[in-house]
Amino acid sequence: MRTLVVCVDRAGDVARSTEVALPVVGRDAVESLVVDLGYRDPEDSTVNCLLEALRVGADVEDGGDEAVVAVVSGAADTAVGADRALAAQLDELVAAHDPDTAVVVIDTAGDEGVVPLVESRVPVDAVDRVVVRQARDIESTYYLLKQFLADEELRESVLVPLGVVLLVFPVLLTVTGSLALAIASITAVIGAFLLYKGLSVDERLGAVSSQAREALYSGRVSIVTYVIAAGLTLVGAFAGALGVSGLGDAGAFVAAMAFVYHSVPWLALAALAGATGRLTDEFIREEGVRASYLNLPFGAVSVGLVVRGFSAYFVEQAGVIAPVHTPALPLVAASVLSPEERLTAYVLLGVLVSLVGIRVSSRLTADGRGRDETP
Repeated sequence: MRTLVVCVDRAGDVARSTEVALPVVGRDAVESLVVDLGYRDPEDSTVNCLLEALRVGADVEDGGDEAVVAVVSGAADTAVGADRALAAQLDELVAAHDPDTAVVVIDTAGDEGVVPLVESRVPVDAVDRVVVRQARDIESTYYLLKQFLADEELRESVLVPLGVVLLVFPVLLTVTGSLALAIASITAVIGAFLLYKGLSVDERLGAVSSQAREALYSGRVSIVTYVIAAGLTLVGAFAGALGVSGLGDAGAFVAAMAFVYHSVPWLALAALAGATGRLTDEFIREEGVRASYLNLPFGAVSVGLVVRGFSAYFVEQAGVIAPVHTPALPLVAASVLSPEERLTAYVLLGVLVSLVGIRVSSRLTADGRGRDETP
């Protein structure tokens, strides 16, 4: 079996430094080239690459195979021209020696791009990369830095924040006059950025934006109800803040319960609006409504009732709200509900609404207008 041991010089150092005809073929010719090139530039790593090709050729012959040691060089000023020159030299080698396999010897990361050229002409058994021992760390660092700068996402994630920090830090130091405050501000910004990237907030925001755009273009009702739900949520927060503003020194727990008591009806309406919009979209599609979408409106109302009941119990016990007075009925006299009775009424009403939701969901699923989510 005949093996082509080819030393690749993509940068064209051999063509520029010597006047030999390319490709260089044969052990004697390569040895002469090593002496010539080493005499001109002893620090050139191509010399080590040529010596490695000679060593690999000797190993192949020791294994009983015939070895053809050759050197190809990109004798051109442009990258495309260099690769074309290498391709022409490889064609000449294959035509002259008809090798069965090839071993490619390279000395830089850029030379690895020539491997597909060799593989397209002859099967490649191995790629031998030569790194000068004294320059191993420098070569590896350069290669990693080159790969890092070629990655656009890494550049945006690392270099941009680092540049912003280097620009903002002296400004903060000049304005505040405090080194500790400037460092603390920069650290807080870096921490926020790391959380932003670590929690994939950018991807989540991009997904929300695309979903909202898709909903607008497709004419979904839910996009309108979501806006209504957001407005009701703001109203609920404002109502809760107003309910807390007049409490004075009632305590943190009572203030929190008062906020929940005044805001939860609006929050429940917000959840009901969003759920109703999604449910309407499912009905419009006429593909059957999922059971979870049928249960969601009833669940929002029932949870709102239960939370309202518990918060009412605490604020009534604290004297923030008045007890409930029931009107007189034909067979029932007027009365005042205790906090426990009021809580019980809210809880029972919430459970009743939840049971109604389950009943409606099961009925629609059985009638074929809804679909079960179980496979």
